[in-house]
Order: sequence, then structure tokens, then C-alpha cells
Amino acid sequence: MMTRYKCVSAIVFMLVAVLMVGTAGCAPSVSDNGCAAVKAELDKANAELKKLRTELDEAKAKLTEAKAELGKIKAEVAAVKTASLEELLRQRRSIRDYTDAPLTKDEVMKLLWAGQGITTAWGFRTAPSAGALYPLELYVVAGNVDNLAPGVYKYEPKENKLTLVKEGDARASLAAASLGQSCVRDGAINIVIAAVYKRTTAKYGSRGERYVHIEVGHAAQNICLQATALDLGLVTIGAFEDTAVAKIIGMSADEVPLYVIPVGRIK
Repeated sequence: MMTRYKCVSAIVFMLVAVLMVGTAGCAPSVSDNGCAAVKAELDKANAELKKLRTELDEAKAKLTEAKAELGKIKAEVAAVKTASLEELLRQRRSIRDYTDAPLTKDEVMKLLWAGQGITTAWGFRTAPSAGALYPLELYVVAGNVDNLAPGVYKYEPKENKLTLVKEGDARASLAAASLGQSCVRDGAINIVIAAVYKRTTAKYGSRGERYVHIEVGHAAQNICLQATALDLGLVTIGAFEDTAVAKIIGMSADEVPLYVIPVGRIK
């Protein structure tokens, strides 16, 4: 770019010099051949300047086209995002049959973040919560995940990480506590959502229980849509023995299980 500027500057300087000569006429000591040579240089400089102006106009036209194309791309991206959400809602289904292929730890973390991930510096999360009190706790019963040992883990939203609660594959025990449903045993993982009711009822009284149940639906739907986006299958289960599930998971006394969600690769 600097070379082109230098070239233009040199041409302009030459034009000025030549125009001065042209205005004053060739000096008496300058031969006709010399004067003709100067005029030839002037014509050459004029032609080069005209060429540069043409290139500049072409560059401006291309820039205008590029800006218009960028606008189209932005509009298309916005349309794709909207269509993508609509497509996920259309595709979402309860799926109970899974292959033996493992999930990745990254996929597991994306599912958990969708359910209760923090999205702002204030601590707001992916799912709405009455009074922003966040009574839900998420656990993962992992059995078939790359780079994640079988065990029960608790999701820590603030650090977006897993904390080991119990070692070992608890899927079979969880399936037995879930009225023998095979999908709980066969899923690569099970996400178990629990609630601490007093976080919400302390402010809203008995009606707070309703708010907790509404909130767990929000969180579960987020997980369902994330699983659909990742091309994974899952099903939300509410039929299980509360006390048995809480014991298998290792929940604290104030936590009550509300959902068991097996997840796996679609068969």
C-alpha cells in the first residue's frame, strides 16, 4: 500500500514539474527533442494517473459490494439461529433406547450448563428462578463417559465443574430405584435434579413449592433442547422411589429428587 502511495506521489510531483515546464515553455537551451521527451513523460504520467483513478473507483465499488454481502450474511445468520431453535423444538422427543457408545465429558458439561449454568456476572442462570433463589441441584450418575470415571458427581454452577460424590457405576442401582426402567441402566449417564425447597419457601411460603416445580420444568426443557442439539437421546423420568434415589446419589437431608434423566447416543 505504501509503495502505491509513493508511486502516486512521484507521479503528482512529475505532473507539477511538467506542467510548470509546459506553462513556461521549454527553455531556449532545450532542444525540440528534449521538449518532446518532456511532453511524452507528461502524457505517460497522465495515463498512469488515469489508471490509478480507475483502480480506486473499482476498489470503492468492491468495498460497497463487500459491505452489502456482509449485511446479507448477518441477516442469514440471524435467520438460521431462529430456524435452529424452531427445528430443535420440532425434533425433541423422549428417547429410551441407546447405543453402547460413550459420551464425551464436554457433552456432559454442556447438558449440565444448559440446565443450571451461570450466564451473567450477577449469577443469573440459564433457567428462570422465582426470586433468583435457585433451589435446584444437579447430579450426574456417570457410567460411560470418555475421560470421566464412573461415579456420582455434583454439578457446581459457579465454577462450571463436577465434584465427585461417590465412586463407581450406580446406574443399575438407580434403575432399580426407578421402578426397573431399563433406560436408566442403559444411558451413558443419568442427570438427577434435586430441590432444596426451603430456599424458595422461606420467601414465598407453601406456594414456593409450586415455583420449584415450575423451575425444574424449565431446567429439564433446557437439557432436552441441548441434548437434541448434540444429537443425543434422553427421556425425563418422574417415576422412582425418592428415598432410594436420594440414598444412591448421596444427597443431603434437605435435598429431594424430582427428576431422573437418562442420556445416551441414539440407537
